[in-house]
Amino acid sequence: MAQNIYDQPAFFEGYSSLPRSVHGLAGAAEWESVRALLPALVGKRVVDLGCGFGWFARYAAEEGAGSVLALDLSENMIARARAETASDAVRYEIADLDGLELPAGAFDFAYSSLAFHYVADFERLVRTIHAALVPDAAFVFTIEHPLYMAPSAPDWAQIGGRTIWPVDGYLIEGPRTTDWLAKGVVKHHRTLGTTLNTLIAAGFTIRHVEEWRPSEAQLAAHPEWQVELNRPMFLLIACDRS
Repeated sequence: MAQNIYDQPAFFEGYSSLPRSVHGLAGAAEWESVRALLPALVGKRVVDLGCGFGWFARYAAEEGAGSVLALDLSENMIARARAETASDAVRYEIADLDGLELPAGAFDFAYSSLAFHYVADFERLVRTIHAALVPDAAFVFTIEHPLYMAPSAPDWAQIGGRTIWPVDGYLIEGPRTTDWLAKGVVKHHRTLGTTLNTLIAAGFTIRHVEEWRPSEAQLAAHPEWQVELNRPMFLLIACDRS
C-alpha cells in the first residue's frame, strides 16, 4: 500500500495552503501547458487518478464529460472533493494506485496530476490503465521531473554568471525519503527513460513529452520562479492507447 501522507494532519494542513489547493487549476503553474494536451472531453468516460481536492474532476464535468471516476488514497482529500462537487457526473472513491483494479475498456480518457511519483509499482499501474482504456483513448499525466527528485551534488559551477548544481544519483532508481510539508515523505524515483519505456512496453504511443518551464510572462509576474530554470520541476506526458 502506498504511503498515505495526505491524511497526516501536518501534511494536509500544509498542502491545503498551497496555491494549487487554494486556487485550483488556476493556481497550478503548469496548468495551461497541461490543458493544451487534453482531448475534447464531451461525452468521455474519464478516470482521474490521484484526484486530490477534485479540481480536475469538476473541470472535466464542466467540459461535458459523460462521467468522471475520481480516485484518491486520502480520506481527507476525498471528503473535501465530495463537499465541493455538485455535479452528478462525478463519482469519488478511495483507492490505492499501487493496487488499483479497473474494469477493462471502461474509460475513454485517463488523467493524473502529480501522483505517480508516490507509486512504487509504476509498471503495474500503467498496464492497469492501458487495459481500462478503449483503443485510441488518450492518457495525460504529470509527475515531478526525475531531475527534480534527484539530489544536487556538493560541487557546483558558474555558467553565464549563474550557479549550476550537478545532479547526484540520478541513475539510482527507487524510493527517496524527503521532508516536504512533513517529515518522511516517500517518493519513488525513476529515470525519464524508465518512465517512457514503461509506457511503450504497455502499449501506449507517446504523443508529447514536456519538461515544463515557466513562460516569460510567468517569470515577469513571478521573478522568484527564476530558480525553476535550474532544472525542470514537472514532467508532462501525453500518450494514446494503441
